Amino acid sequence: MTEEILPNLYKIEVPLPHNPLRAVNSYIIKADGKSLIIDTGMNRGECLRAMSSGLKELDVDLSRADFFITHVHANHLGLVSTLATDTSTIYFNQPDADIINSKNLWEKASSFAYINGFPENELQRAVQSHPGHKYGSKGHLDFYILKEGDVISIGDYLFKCIETPGHTPGHMCLYEPNQKIFISGDHILNDITPNISLFSSEENPLKEYLTSLDKVYHLDVRLVLPGHRGVFNNFKERIQQLKYHHQERANEVLSILEKGSQNAFQVASQMSWDVDYEFWELFPVPQKWFAIGEAIAHLKYLEEAGKIRREIQKQKIVFSLK
Repeated sequence: MTEEILPNLYKIEVPLPHNPLRAVNSYIIKADGKSLIIDTGMNRGECLRAMSSGLKELDVDLSRADFFITHVHANHLGLVSTLATDTSTIYFNQPDADIINSKNLWEKASSFAYINGFPENELQRAVQSHPGHKYGSKGHLDFYILKEGDVISIGDYLFKCIETPGHTPGHMCLYEPNQKIFISGDHILNDITPNISLFSSEENPLKEYLTSLDKVYHLDVRLVLPGHRGVFNNFKERIQQLKYHHQERANEVLSILEKGSQNAFQVASQMSWDVDYEFWELFPVPQKWFAIGEAIAHLKYLEEAGKIRREIQKQKIVFSLK
């Protein structure tokens, strides 16, 4: 489904079958020289058909198109390996490019999930069924790396790159100050909250995410073009809502730990989730994976804030109130 947002700026809604997100938004900016395609969908047939149909409707020639990818997740990056031509530039960020090129990514994430309580008998299924594992980009990709403050000039639009780590280590948004447009990727969504997950011991993504929200709050934004669901304009209000949501989540984790020491999987099983399953035992394994990632992110945030402590018990990481 193709929709004109502004002159020469269009949205293609790319379906994500059997996925709670339902669809990803790809934004197309048409220009006399090269057009720009922002995010692509997963590397699967349904996404390719929707993108091909939308681009044909817009009369966009892939041999005269470049790509900007907001972040590493497969529903934004996966299809670019199929769509990009020899003449395409793929704009991306360095931290997420490093993730793509890192060795043993899934093995490391699995090991970390295991020591945080994820059941060993479900680990392999969690990885094999993960969208990033199944529908990610295939083959080597040559990226043109962008950094904070870099500019993309395309047709009537001049976009400034803004680094917004949190949802992923290198997540990047685009801001057009003249038109007051903010292309937010998964940094700011309206109807749903971005998943903030952690599967390593080095980072504190929730702290980074909240800092990134504060970083963009002062921008003069008239229209937000998010990675999922509808466009919106209550930019500052939505940022405040997202900050409040994560504070509530952190308080929920603290209340769960009042019952005693627990690992992240146990904490995740007691958190409130907006899903169609009444009991944790009924959650599909991929949903449990995303849930434990978010639980670990909140636990790490609380640990670094001095609210809780971690220790090793029976080769598993457990958390308790200080």
